[in-house]
Amino acid sequence: MREFLTSSSYFGLVITIFAFEIGLWVRRKLKHSVFNPMLIAIALLIPLLLALDIEPASYSAAGADHLSYLLTPCTVCLAVPLYRQLEALKKNLRAILGGILSGVMACMVCIPVMALLMGLSHEQYVSLLPKSITTAIGIGMTEEMGGFVSITIVAIYFTGTLGNVIADSLCRLFRLTDPVARGVAIGTASHAMGTVRALEMGETEGAMSGLSIAITGLLTALIAPMFAGIV
Repeated sequence: MREFLTSSSYFGLVITIFAFEIGLWVRRKLKHSVFNPMLIAIALLIPLLLALDIEPASYSAAGADHLSYLLTPCTVCLAVPLYRQLEALKKNLRAILGGILSGVMACMVCIPVMALLMGLSHEQYVSLLPKSITTAIGIGMTEEMGGFVSITIVAIYFTGTLGNVIADSLCRLFRLTDPVARGVAIGTASHAMGTVRALEMGETEGAMSGLSIAITGLLTALIAPMFAGIV
């Protein structure tokens, strides 16, 4: 049975989509952001793969990696709402760039403080620096700085999921009502997964969040190596 499933070209793809659809159904029924469809899908897939004794590499080879091919066109599609909000971008350009830079610097300052308080090693510390950028950029940065890629991947996923779940609540808590400010904050802090939530909040939020992903990635790639030697 195991050999039959892992030899399939679409087994991984089908169970991933099915698990995500269950997550969407739960989200629609319970109507709360804590029920993240991706988190629910992962919670369903891990026990299933363990029960079937299927290794992660076999799961990816059995079709799950087909979904990764959609990342590039999905990222490009973020340019559409940004184009529609071009006037808002021009009007608030300085504030947007200042907000993104502030967010990146806050991340760069907080991580070394946390690393010192928790006694993290240099490798563990530099692995956390790219936590608020996309996985593709974060992995490359961690490899260059001599960190652990596995820690970076977990940190990026955790940051994005947390942003997706609590973004709306934090905006209400701090009375952040301006759609441009909300989008910049979410995209800078929690990259693509946060942007999914920003798009649900509104087109302006989604557009600004998508823009923040790109600029945050560039700024982090430039600034993080300067902080890599602190701890």
